[in-house]
Amino acid sequence: MKKDFLKKLGLKKQNDGTSTGLKSTATSKEYIDSYSPVDGAFIGSASVTSKKEYEKVVKTAQKAFAKWRTIPAPQRGEIVRQYGEELRKHKDALGRLVSYEMGKSLQEGFGEVQEMIDICDFAVGLSRQLYGLTMHSERPNHRMYEQWHPLGVVGIISAFNFPVAVWSWNSMIALVCGDVCIWKPSEKTPLCAVACQNIFHKVLKANKIPEGVCSIINGDYKVGEMLTNDRRIPLISATGSTRMGKIVGAAVAARLGRSLLELGGNNAIIVTPNADMSVVLTGAVFGAVGTAGQRCTTTRRLIIHESIYDEVKKKITKAYRQLKIGNPLNPKNHVGPLIDKDAVQNYLNSIKAVKEEGGSFVVAGGVLKGKEYESGCYVKPCIAEVENNFEIVQHETFAPILYLIKYKNFSEALAIQNNVPQGLSSAIMTDSLREAEEFLSAGGSDCGIANVNIGTSGAEIGGAFGGEKETGGGRESGSDAWKAYMRRQTNTINFSKEVPLAQGIKFDL
Repeated sequence: MKKDFLKKLGLKKQNDGTSTGLKSTATSKEYIDSYSPVDGAFIGSASVTSKKEYEKVVKTAQKAFAKWRTIPAPQRGEIVRQYGEELRKHKDALGRLVSYEMGKSLQEGFGEVQEMIDICDFAVGLSRQLYGLTMHSERPNHRMYEQWHPLGVVGIISAFNFPVAVWSWNSMIALVCGDVCIWKPSEKTPLCAVACQNIFHKVLKANKIPEGVCSIINGDYKVGEMLTNDRRIPLISATGSTRMGKIVGAAVAARLGRSLLELGGNNAIIVTPNADMSVVLTGAVFGAVGTAGQRCTTTRRLIIHESIYDEVKKKITKAYRQLKIGNPLNPKNHVGPLIDKDAVQNYLNSIKAVKEEGGSFVVAGGVLKGKEYESGCYVKPCIAEVENNFEIVQHETFAPILYLIKYKNFSEALAIQNNVPQGLSSAIMTDSLREAEEFLSAGGSDCGIANVNIGTSGAEIGGAFGGEKETGGGRESGSDAWKAYMRRQTNTINFSKEVPLAQGIKFDL
């Protein structure tokens, strides 16, 4: 496979011939080697950040923050705008790297870079809209208002499944808010992060902005722990599993810092007798198999009314048998590989657990063999008939396993939908206005995202993204999610020659 996109992103062979990827000039003697789940080939290496190097990164970021926060927000937005323009130039190369290093389809790789471009555009507009409020004071000749200030150094911990987009959701918003960012990407996709930094540093250099405005640290959870335990980092935004989020949340809370957590999902689509079947199939199949089931918004459960259960099962089974699994850089393929062999084993363990609890498969799973699947990471998307109370169904399996669950009435469907620990994304398929409105009401879906006649996966950057319960409660991207990256300050100005006290208190000297 020709990998010209690596060279275009600055990931090229070094003079010593030691790597086909990036070897930084850092003093660390440890490296993360990145292998593609597409073909098992070695892509390149990234230096692991040592404690000494981490200290240098944080001190450089603190110094950069002192200058960055004084730059007017619209000018900060201009830097982000330029980054968006550079991403447009590198969309093809970066999209291919995302697809090759992570394993998602090429169109999804391009789509992820487009999300980065979109959030840059959103952040540019936001840079002129960091509004506070003006309030009427109860004291005469006083003015009271609130304003928003940057927090400082923001730590961003991202996951492998969206190796570039989720970082941009956080960093582009944080940057226009006046913060600086330190990014700890997944150790499974380090080169995607290095490529993003290469592009961004060109923009910073061209504008004579300190590089400490946006930094990267590489490594496993031990490097992440340096961020989460650091009192100099007021906000940690972490995306990953619920297990990871509980550890990060506890560590940050112990030092009274802020955490923005985007964790696991166990997302369901309710299919009512009033649903348009063509809409059901498109939304459910893509939701279940897109990114090989490795999205936090992946459709895990299909809750189907008993009157149409057999029909839906028959049609979705037929649709699954038409899926093409293979190299994700080939646009004809629908499903690529899982991220690595550990993920494959997790997939197999989950299939075993379904069978042990009494579930049955209408579309069988398994690991694919053959030359095209030599990485050992390609698996079959499968469908199982289960009960919602199965232990395995209550957990998030990051793989293409779809559970079919039958319901009798609408209230039962809502109860099934909500009866899991996670609360990220949800959907209902119906042409009934009454059913749709009840699903979206306070007594309906308990998730942070609730859709009607679209699937659970895929989110536009204009809306705040996040979920409830064990999903963590954080919100990223659009709407007023920017407030998470700033501190609120209430101001009162007395322009009289007296000092009247609030609530009419008298204090005479």
